[in-house]
Amino acid sequence: MAATSSHDTPASNTPVHEPLTLEGQLWFNAGEQRFASHGRMRLLAAIAETGSISAAARAIKMSYKAAWDAVDQMNNLAGEALVERHAGGKGGGTTRLTPAGTKLVEDFKTLDALHRDFVERLNREAEGLSENLPLLRKLSMKSSARNQFSGTVSALRQGAVNDEVELTLPGGQRLVAVITQESAASLGLAEGSEAFALIKASSVILAVETEGASLSARNCLAGTVERLVPGAVNSEVVLALDGGERLAAIITNSSVAHLGLAEGSPASAMFKASSVIVGTR
Repeated sequence: MAATSSHDTPASNTPVHEPLTLEGQLWFNAGEQRFASHGRMRLLAAIAETGSISAAARAIKMSYKAAWDAVDQMNNLAGEALVERHAGGKGGGTTRLTPAGTKLVEDFKTLDALHRDFVERLNREAEGLSENLPLLRKLSMKSSARNQFSGTVSALRQGAVNDEVELTLPGGQRLVAVITQESAASLGLAEGSEAFALIKASSVILAVETEGASLSARNCLAGTVERLVPGAVNSEVVLALDGGERLAAIITNSSVAHLGLAEGSPASAMFKASSVIVGTR
């Protein structure tokens, strides 16, 4: 009878050295902010097919809130509407892509095909080199700020320590931020340069009557309540600003009731200049 030692067969945890392959995904950034990705393009394509945000979200297994958040951010960063709502009709209205939104989806598909071809060719070129290649990682910034806007620096006023930066959004609304002179210099800010602004939803105060009021908040943007998403304690209120952008605020449910906020009602969003984070590409 022949005996077999444990050394005669490989152990179950012996690593298997498979050849390394390169993979990659295409996405578009607006400055440091993620703008278009495969998931967002699937969402836009589903909206075009179904004519509904909720139906599109279900089709790609995305929450209704996440779908609206993605649409709002893309509209803001694009500087023009990619998705628009049309009221009326038997079903209460439809949601559809604008010509700019349709073109974005088509352009993304074209560039994605070119990108896949590039990765395939890169894999062929990299055969046999994996043992000597270092691991390369690209770090991308992610922000917890709910509100992200792109615009143009329309004024830059220097102070003793801080600078006041005025940013004009594509729709004409203006934001004011206060940042250090060192930050303004490192960002290369100047009148006419492109920049983006980040504002956390929790930093936004809502009001329904601001005429004649004296406020310490430097920014006051007028708009209309487009969505109201209640939670256990707080509600997320999304304003359609008069310039076309969307801005979200997190306020208590009691504040919503006290202000009488409802979809379609006018409201103003206020926030301090010190609450605005400015960045550049």
